[in-house]
Amino acid sequence: MPNITLKQDNMLKNSHHSCQTTIYLASRSPRRAELLQQIGLAFIVLPSDIDETPLLNEQSDAYVLRLAAEKAQACYDAIIAQSAVIYPVLAADTTVSIDGKILGKPQDDDDAFQMLSSMSGRCHEVHTGIAVATHEGVQVAISTTKVEMVKLSDETILAYIATCETRDKAGAYGIQGLAGALIKRIEGSYSGVMGLPIFETAQLLGQAGIRIF
Repeated sequence: MPNITLKQDNMLKNSHHSCQTTIYLASRSPRRAELLQQIGLAFIVLPSDIDETPLLNEQSDAYVLRLAAEKAQACYDAIIAQSAVIYPVLAADTTVSIDGKILGKPQDDDDAFQMLSSMSGRCHEVHTGIAVATHEGVQVAISTTKVEMVKLSDETILAYIATCETRDKAGAYGIQGLAGALIKRIEGSYSGVMGLPIFETAQLLGQAGIRIF
């Protein structure tokens, strides 16, 4: 059973926008919170803890879509169970893949080193699945971005790991931080690599009646 606690005091609003629509954000990610603030949405943080173990032979794109949908549904079910005010629930999941292998969050610094070494001087893909749950069900979308990383020396990798940016990030890096200097080019969504593709998010929320403009 997911561990979910409603925290009404976690609602964040952008004072520069008059839009009063509110959603639940099923994530603890500060990056996703920042991106929602960027587009002027009010939201209540309602994280859920679900089993994120990939299924046998599960592809990376299917994996993030499944987890996003499960997070959204779990949070929506908790809202109903606790008789809380009902708003649409937005959930997301991001993973990195290379050579068909899913690179999630590193377990430790050695794991981070292996991940970064495998991506050094090569292209990899970042998949972010998003889901919006309402009384009508769960709608999903995905953003896939190709990312090319420069060739990294062992010294550079160790120096980056020492910054602690590798922790709690899929693929052991955050493009919005120091790792931005390690990325040669991307083909796709920058916000998707950060963890919440704004275009796809706005489209799904629009279908749920939440308008950005």
